[in-house]
Amino acid sequence: MNFHRRTILGGLASLAVPLPALVRPALAADKVKIGFLLKTMQEERYQRDKAAFLAKAKALGAEVVFDSANNDEQAQLAAFENMLSRGARAIVLQPVNTGTASSMVTLAHKSGVKVIGYDAMLVNGPLDAMVMQDSWAVGKLQAEAMVAWLKAKYGSVKGNVVLIRGQPGDSNANTMSSGVLDVLKANPGLKLVADQSHEGWSPDKAMATTENLLTKSGNKIDAVICNNSGMARGVIAALDAQGLASAEKVFVAGSDADLINVQYVAQGKQAVDIWKKIDPLAESAAEIAVTLAAHPDKEAKSLIKADRMINNGAVDVPTLVTPVVLIDKNNLDQTIIAEGFYTHKQVYGK
Repeated sequence: MNFHRRTILGGLASLAVPLPALVRPALAADKVKIGFLLKTMQEERYQRDKAAFLAKAKALGAEVVFDSANNDEQAQLAAFENMLSRGARAIVLQPVNTGTASSMVTLAHKSGVKVIGYDAMLVNGPLDAMVMQDSWAVGKLQAEAMVAWLKAKYGSVKGNVVLIRGQPGDSNANTMSSGVLDVLKANPGLKLVADQSHEGWSPDKAMATTENLLTKSGNKIDAVICNNSGMARGVIAALDAQGLASAEKVFVAGSDADLINVQYVAQGKQAVDIWKKIDPLAESAAEIAVTLAAHPDKEAKSLIKADRMINNGAVDVPTLVTPVVLIDKNNLDQTIIAEGFYTHKQVYGK
């Protein structure tokens, strides 16, 4: 299923304000056990997701069972079943495979356990609630920055563009990519020379894809847009081998704002990255999980003040949407450093 701006998130690209208290937390006396299951800890950002979630759950008096799946679908199913056996009353799930994860929701519901989607919307399943970023806006922001870069370089919007996607069929990767493709369609001077998915969101596979494309094209690539920061690092490694790892030579966009990528932006190796504000995402997910676990007989939509209802192919899911911010060399100090995500020394080394 292709989630795009009409079904999800139109007009939220400019959202950059703190979220209000959207959920009624459980009373501190209502000790509950909840699960938090990420698809991977491969990317740097997930250490932050985990820390923010655990801190918020602890503040709400909840016990957390945490696990990650190393991008392995079967490992995630085993971890999910373990959380059910250990008595989790609500599970926050970032699915490895958004197309098949609905079976886990069905399994949880048989035990009276609520499931909250995290970051990537699973499809065709009775999900109770969802917390996510505006993935379509991520791709749109990346592509619009590319358009501005090309116009500044060539005086017109033209060039060869590569789209580096994450896991094949992943709804989050598809939604980010749809934001990119919408901008490309509006600019006929742009040529999409490759649109490639990568198992496990692998930086090494993204590097290999880029190496092959550079060889085939004689290094005639103007821009590469990546669904995450890790794959952008793989792209930059391939460009570096050809002396092209410069934001003045090839436009590269990532998404997740890993520290290395933010350093690349500061150094002029990478043009832009997308900062997904993690604390609002993880804290909202923890708060919803505690609330639903403490009220097992009530529907999520009666407990959550959602931003919108999103149909995932099976049900209308109450959904909270958190901010995304484009960062480049000009606004690093005013955004990601000013708000304390990284320090000046971390980014600049001094």
